[in-house]
Amino acid sequence: MQWLRAAACAGEDPELFFPVSTAGPALREAAAAKRVCARCPVSSECLSYALGTAQTSGVWGGTGEEERTELLRTAGYDATRRSPGRTGPGRTGSLPPSGAGWAADR
Repeated sequence: MQWLRAAACAGEDPELFFPVSTAGPALREAAAAKRVCARCPVSSECLSYALGTAQTSGVWGGTGEEERTELLRTAGYDATRRSPGRTGPGRTGSLPPSGAGWAADR
């Protein structure tokens, strides 16, 4: 996880990236965390890590919990195997074109 050293969030309060709820002030915190991610040079690596390790809480790579759940669902990702799910004979799933690559692809 050497990419973590270059992360924009390295100097930020970690609590910003793990809001306590999904309403009220927590929405503002999540938005602030995503703004940090937007200027981060390693956000794609962060997102790949979060998807590859099935991170279920917090903001990772500019995505919230529900967004990552949707990415995993639409990409056919099998978090129990921690690798992309099969989408056909001998083929693995991938993120939508707007997303980052899988950690296993790097």
